[in-house]
Amino acid sequence: MEILPESSPPRRDRASLIAFLQYCQGKAKELQQTQYASISLRVGHISPLAVLQSIFEPQASHFYIENPSDSEAIAGAEAIWMKSFSGESRFEETQKAIDEVLENLICIGDLDHRLAGPKFFFFHTFQDDPEEGSNFAPGTVFLPRWQVTAQGSDYFAIANLPITEDSPLEFMVDKVLAAHGKFKLFDYSKPLEADLTECSITTQAEVGTKSFEGNVEEALGFIAAGELDKLVISRAIDFELTKEAAPLDWLNQLREKYRECYSFSISNEQSESFIGLTPELLLRVEGSRLQTEALAGSAPRGTSAGEDAQFAAKLLSSEKDLREHQFVAESIRRRLSEMGIEASLDSRTCLRVLPNVQHLCCRIEAKLEAKAHFWQILRTLHPTPAVGGTPKEKVLPTISELEDHPRGLYSGTLGWISPHGNGQAVVAIRSGLVKGKKVRLYAGAGIVEGSQPELEKRETDLKLKVLLEALGG
Repeated sequence: MEILPESSPPRRDRASLIAFLQYCQGKAKELQQTQYASISLRVGHISPLAVLQSIFEPQASHFYIENPSDSEAIAGAEAIWMKSFSGESRFEETQKAIDEVLENLICIGDLDHRLAGPKFFFFHTFQDDPEEGSNFAPGTVFLPRWQVTAQGSDYFAIANLPITEDSPLEFMVDKVLAAHGKFKLFDYSKPLEADLTECSITTQAEVGTKSFEGNVEEALGFIAAGELDKLVISRAIDFELTKEAAPLDWLNQLREKYRECYSFSISNEQSESFIGLTPELLLRVEGSRLQTEALAGSAPRGTSAGEDAQFAAKLLSSEKDLREHQFVAESIRRRLSEMGIEASLDSRTCLRVLPNVQHLCCRIEAKLEAKAHFWQILRTLHPTPAVGGTPKEKVLPTISELEDHPRGLYSGTLGWISPHGNGQAVVAIRSGLVKGKKVRLYAGAGIVEGSQPELEKRETDLKLKVLLEALGG
C-alpha cells in the first residue's frame, strides 16, 4: 500500500483530484495491473445507516455495522472488488486476497483517524463448506466504491476507485466530487418507506423435519456419553408477510430499541439481505491490543425491578448457566494460548443486560506480538462455544448431523479490517434473512448437562421475539 503525503493532491478541487488519478493511472500502465485509488475526506455529521437507506438497491452488495452505545458506525456499498472462498483455508485465503489488493492500493486524504481510510468488509458463514439452500458463500470479502464512517464527532466519506490504463478519469472525478458534495451536506429530507409495523405475518413454518426438542435430546445423549461438553442447537423459521419487507427500515427499529447491541446488514446479488443484532464481539484488534469476550447463559427480564433483580440473581448463581459460561471462557482462552497468546479474563462474571434478556459475560484481553495476525486469530476463535460448542473439532460434524436446515451466515462472523491489520468481527446471531415478502429467522440455545428441551425452546422463543416484534408479529 502506498500513502501519499498530505502535501500531495488531492485537495478538494477538480484539478488536484485529476492529478492524483493520473498518478494512479501511470502506475497501472507501468505495472500492467489495476490500481485502487482511495480518497478519504472529513465531512460534517452523517449517519451511515441513513446514507445506506438512501442508496439501497436489493441487487447490490452492501455492508453496515453499528454499535450505538459506542457511537461508532460504518457502511459501504457497490463492490469494486470482491472474492469468495470455501473450505478450511477460507480465512487464510481471505488474507491472501486482501494482500494482493494492498500491493496496488494508493491512499490519500484525511487519514488521521482509525476509521478513516479504506476498509475491507467480510462475512463468513458458520460452516467452512457451502450448504444447500444458502446463497452466501462460506467466505466473502469486498472493497466498496463508497464508504461512510462515524465515531463520536468524527465523520468520513471514502471513495475507492479501480484505475486501469484506459479509465475515464474526468468522468470518475466528477462522480467523486458529486458524491462528496452530497455527503458533505447530506439531505435527509427524502421520506422513508412505510413503517414495517404495518406488516403482518400470513404464514410461518419451522424449517426442516426434525423438531428442536428432539435435537436437544440427541445433543444431551452425546454430552452424557462424554463426547461433548456443550452443543448449540439452532432453529430456523420461515415467515411470509403481507407486503415486501424494507430490511433497513426494519433494522432501524431494532437498532433504536437494542442500542447496546451491534446492528448489522449484508446483502448479496440475489436480492437477499441478512440483518440482525448481536451482543457478542468475537474479535477486536487495535495495534497490539486484542479484545474478545465470553457470552453465554441467559435469563429473561422482569416486569418489575424486583422480578428483574430476582432473574439476575438466579442467573448469577445458576450452576448450569455458570458452567456453560465457563466452557465458553476457558475454551477461548485455551485457543488463544495454543497460538502463543496469553489472555486475561475479568476476575468476575458480569451481566450483559439487554431490553429483553440478560446474559453472563466476561471480557477477555491480550497483548499481541508482531507475529499474531487478525485472520489467524479469527480462524482460531470461530466458531466460539457460544454458537457451536466444545470441543471444537467435534462440533461442526455433530451440528451437520443433527440440524436439517442451513445456518448460512447465522452464527457466522462478519466485520471489517483496515490495511494496517486493525479490525473488528462480531458473531452473527439474533438475525434474519429477508427477500421480498419472505423472511427466515434464526435462534439457538446452548445445551449442557442439565439442559431441559422445553426450557431451551422457550429461550429461543425469547430471542425470536426480538425480531418478530419489529416485524409486527
